Parts: sequence; C-alpha cells; structure tokens
Amino acid sequence: MRTSTLGVGILGAGPVTQAIHLPTLSRLRDVFHVAKIMDVDPQIAESVAGRVGAAWTTSMDDLLTDESVQLVVVCSPHQFHAEQVIAACRAGKQAVLCEKPFAMSQAEAEQIAAVSQETGVPIIVGAMHTFDPGWLAAKEHWGDLLETAHTIRYSIVLPPNPRFEDFATEVITRPESPQRDRRDPEVAAGMIRGGIMGLAIHDLPLVRAFCPDFTDLEVLSCHVPDPSGYLINLRIGDRNVQVFGINTQSWEPEWTFEAIGDAASLRIDFTPSYVQAGSATATISRAGESEVYGPYLSNGYESEWRYLADLATGKAAPVDVTELIHDLTFALEIADTASAAVLATTAPTKEASL
Repeated sequence: MRTSTLGVGILGAGPVTQAIHLPTLSRLRDVFHVAKIMDVDPQIAESVAGRVGAAWTTSMDDLLTDESVQLVVVCSPHQFHAEQVIAACRAGKQAVLCEKPFAMSQAEAEQIAAVSQETGVPIIVGAMHTFDPGWLAAKEHWGDLLETAHTIRYSIVLPPNPRFEDFATEVITRPESPQRDRRDPEVAAGMIRGGIMGLAIHDLPLVRAFCPDFTDLEVLSCHVPDPSGYLINLRIGDRNVQVFGINTQSWEPEWTFEAIGDAASLRIDFTPSYVQAGSATATISRAGESEVYGPYLSNGYESEWRYLADLATGKAAPVDVTELIHDLTFALEIADTASAAVLATTAPTKEASL
C-alpha cells in the first residue's frame, strides 16, 4: 500500500525529474511513492504529476507542509537550491536529495550544513556517479592507485540536453537556448563556468578522491571547443588533471573517467544519464592484465535513492556535510579560475582595441 512506502515530494518538474528521477522511482515502488510535485508552471506540474498519480502544486510551502511528503527532492534551477534545501530541513522532513550544485557559494553551503546539523535532517547531493556500483567496485579493487596515480582525466561527449532528451525519452522539454558566440570573451568565460558547474561537477568528487591537495590548484590551459563545452588542463598538487566536455549533434555518447599510474591504471565507462542502461563498467589494468567489474543491473541513481531511504529510516549514517562543502569548493575554484583564464586569454589587448 502507498502508506507503507516513503512519500516523495519533488520541487521542480523539468527534464531531470521527468527523464531521470521518475523512471528511477518507478523501479523502486517497494520503497517509494511520489506524493506531490511542485512546479511554477501549473500545466507542467499537473501533467507530470498525473503520470505518477501524484498531487501537484505551484507552491513550495504547500509541498513542504504536506504530511504525506517525507522526502524532498530539489530539482529546481540552481539559484533556488540553497533556499529550498534549508526550507525542507526546517520543515522537518526525513531527508533531502538536492541536485548538483547544492549551493552557489561556499557561504550558502556552510549555511546549509549548519541548518542540517541543527535540524538533524540529512542531505545528499545528486552526484550519481559516487553511488554507481561500477565506481564502488573500482574503489574496492584499485589497491594503491589512489596514492600512485599521476594523471587523472575524464571526458564527457554528449548531445545537447534537449536533443538527448528527445532521443532518450518523452519529456515536456526546456526552451531551446539561443546560439551564443563563443568568440566573445564574456560568453566564453560564462560557457566555461556553466559547463563546470552544470556538467563537469558530476565527476569532480571522483577527481577529488585522487587529489588530496585539491586546494593547490593551477589552471595550465583552458579552451572552449566548438560548438560548446570545455577543455581544461590542471595541475592539482603533484597530479595532472584533464577535464573535457563537449556537446555534439551526433549520437555518439561517451562518459569516461581515468586514473593512470606507472604500474596500474583505471578506466570507468559510465552510461549516459538519460539512458538508464545499468551501471558503469570499471577496468583496472596491472602488469598487462585487466580486471573488469560490471556492468551491474542497478545504476547510480537507484543506489542513491536506496541510500536516501536508509537515511530517512535511520539505517545509514549521514554523509559528512563537510565533504559536500569541499566538493562544492573544489568545483567553484575550478570554475572561477578557468573562466578567469579564458577571459584573460580571449579578451582583446589594449593595442588591438585602439
């Protein structure tokens, strides 16, 4: 019966809710049911809620005061995340899942952490790859690679989100963004920052696992590829890190993470977000031999949601919110430093402007 499962309230009914969270929850009906969906657009809220037999509203307060909602998922635009996470904690919900980034500044992140500790409401951030069975298997078997890896790189090659959504599922989609001129320094810097905080941030917690000196960060080069994306070469502590993302018009998705040492290497191939085709596959190579882990039937989203249920029912220990703050600080540092570097290298010189 519905009352025997945890009621989920969702703030924001956009493509991530429709194409990722609702399909995931449909596979976990023994644990969850969607109780209420909120969106500022009443037609979208009603339509999306109708698919899963949920109530709908255009008011955050209405959702947060609904006793049938035990868990809150924040899928709204980034600038509303901190306010809504804090409101959900103060409303006494059992747990909160916030899509990345969970704040727009370190100050906001620290405020969220304080409220979470004050209210006792646990929070997790939707970095699904940290929950992926392929990543967890890699952590269990990589041995001393964490200490010996000298090069970290990951690449994300995907169609633009609206095209991906059309390929992967039927959603009430977002408006198409106008084409921007990446030759404009301000536009290029904004594209780099947006790419890091919107896409690269998914796997920056994985990078940080290999970079304990993550505050010792230098941007060696930064480039905006055509038509959009980012290519950033970093030096973090004593390690080389390359972060690459690009949106293409082809259907050739790739999402990989690599850690390379002199005696061993790791490669993880993740499935594209909207496809929901099982877990990542991890390959660890040593001395000319490779061990492959995965793919597993469940993906990172399912593991993330099951962990959220365990948090809500007291079966799991909460995430250290300090680590969430460090993840955000790391992403912000890369985004700010890289965008500043792009602005400096693409801005016209004084002589050229005369």
